[in-house]
Amino acid sequence: MNYLSLVLRNLTRNKRRTILTTLSITVSVFIFASLISLPGLLNQVLRDRANSRRLITHSKASLFYMLPESYRRRIEALPHVEAVAAYSIFMATYRDPNEQLGVLAVDADHIGEIFPDWDISAEADHDFKSMRTAALVATNLMKVYGWKVGQTFMLRGTMYPVDLQLTIVGVLNEEAAGPRIIFRRDYMEELLGRPGTANLFWVKVDSSKSSPEVIAAIDEMFANSPNETATETEVALIKSQEGGTLSLMLNGAKFLAAIVMFTIALVAANTAAMAVRERRHEMAVMRAIGFTRNSIVARILVEGLIVGVTGGALGCALAYLGFDLLPHVSGALGPLAMALTLSPRIVAYSFLIAALIGAASGFIPATLATRGDIATELRAI
Repeated sequence: MNYLSLVLRNLTRNKRRTILTTLSITVSVFIFASLISLPGLLNQVLRDRANSRRLITHSKASLFYMLPESYRRRIEALPHVEAVAAYSIFMATYRDPNEQLGVLAVDADHIGEIFPDWDISAEADHDFKSMRTAALVATNLMKVYGWKVGQTFMLRGTMYPVDLQLTIVGVLNEEAAGPRIIFRRDYMEELLGRPGTANLFWVKVDSSKSSPEVIAAIDEMFANSPNETATETEVALIKSQEGGTLSLMLNGAKFLAAIVMFTIALVAANTAAMAVRERRHEMAVMRAIGFTRNSIVARILVEGLIVGVTGGALGCALAYLGFDLLPHVSGALGPLAMALTLSPRIVAYSFLIAALIGAASGFIPATLATRGDIATELRAI
């Protein structure tokens, strides 16, 4: 009987314990991979926007206060400003009234110039400018609902008591941040009776070095007016709006992921220690008939490693499946569900940690159990 057959025989000696230990590692790896992926969401957004030449002008009171549409022309006249687009929020539902969609209305004339990272094709840009009910939809959302370019669909407004009939003329790439459905702001103005207001203005400057000068000029222009403004860079806005509470939540997710893995490591180690204690006399007999201490420790180490590797592989596979299904089943996260991804680096870390847990849970108890004197262990039989 070779070493591998001994390992497999001992693993199947108590099948229930082996299966439960493997499943506990599987679940812990799934939770760890899911939680540790959350901080990457904010980091990815900030990294993508680090070199952006876009500024955001919104009400000094809050993003949800409206600004006059006439501000756009005055901002466009400032030095170093290349393009300006008004931006309005329009939340809506599609089929399921409990599932909110991020829908935004944007001025159509400079959309390709201000948002080049959306990868809008020239044909889609032309159709968006020429068709009153045109819409641009994120690639992932197209897959979720099975939409096709040229298809018309209805959205029921939740923020405003109007419905939208939109025709898809193009798609936004998977890295497009923020909105998932874009439509023309003049269409929204028409439906709402042309209130002539917007939530904010996107301002594209000629160089990132010009941003401080343009920010100061915009806010000074509207100082002491009934609708004072606050202008900031795209990265600064994301940090101020999401970097506080969201960063706290994401750091909490990291801490929780570490706790989960540490707890499961203790459980696995305790289970392995129980199994080793049950086999102390067996190991003493093996040492008496010629097995070396290192060979016995190595055999138990391999047993733990097999359990850890199996649990890690199942946990990573479960995490991949969960992230693929997330956009279809999570209405609460909305567009965030489609932005969450499981990177290969996190999968590798999760798998490595699971393997280490399995190996350590076998190695430590086996090392301690084989330190005793053979004669003492045999007399205890």
